[in-house]
Amino acid sequence: MTDTPTIDPPADVIPIARPAPKPDAPRPRIIAIANQKGGVGKTTTAINLGTALAAIGEHVLIVDLDPQGNASTGLGIDRKARRTSTYDVLTGQAPMRAAVLQTAVPKLMIAPSTMDLSGLELEIGRERDRAFRLRNALGALNKGDRPFDFTYVLVDCPPSLNLLTVNAMAAADSVLVPLQCEFFALEGLSQLMKTVEQVKTALNPNLSIHGIVLTMYDSRNNLSNQVVADVRQFMGRKVYDTVIPRNVRISEAPSYGKPVLVYDLKCVGSEAYLRLATEIIQREKELKAG
Repeated sequence: MTDTPTIDPPADVIPIARPAPKPDAPRPRIIAIANQKGGVGKTTTAINLGTALAAIGEHVLIVDLDPQGNASTGLGIDRKARRTSTYDVLTGQAPMRAAVLQTAVPKLMIAPSTMDLSGLELEIGRERDRAFRLRNALGALNKGDRPFDFTYVLVDCPPSLNLLTVNAMAAADSVLVPLQCEFFALEGLSQLMKTVEQVKTALNPNLSIHGIVLTMYDSRNNLSNQVVADVRQFMGRKVYDTVIPRNVRISEAPSYGKPVLVYDLKCVGSEAYLRLATEIIQREKELKAG
């Protein structure tokens, strides 16, 4: 039995160097933007906070978990372009990376949604891993042959405490709660806090409340000022210093498929979201340090 001969390449042939595989990026911070009440500014906050974080250098993915798909529309993603959506991801038909689309904002990407999401609970409600579909999908984002380098994932939740919201909380490091400066602001907050505690106990022991952002604030309105005072007294340091004002530019921007920071960078709404992004980064640094 003879050894297999070694065949050397000709002297004039230079071997092609294979590129080293790209190392996995660190895991992104995942923030669920949730409140079961509708019309409090969840989607507006997801779009504009994501844009503000991208503007200061973060690599951001927005995951649209609302069947209405307003975050996708607000970032200019045409419905015909949503060939792969978060529905496909959560039903196991596609990996998250297949759903990710680039937006017009550098460093900001989105996994869009479609109305198919509204039937998700009926389809996977009996599956054992039904609450962890999003967590499992996001776990592979910054790994593998073509890893992304996202530093933040913002999950835009639907206005209800259903399986989609539970998936978001089970996947998230923390929850950001937009709270409208109106009469019933605190109504429902206790139920949301209870849900967060239930998810923390049963599914995600590391889940926390990142903060509460007061939205649609009108300084000329005594009720708005009273709501701000009440929420700060009730929730203390959990309430961000930044308050998002009621601003016509914020309301107009989605109809043009743009975040307000792109639509009108110098308006008070844009300035507020930039301050909020800076405040969130600061809180993240404090969490790491402490």
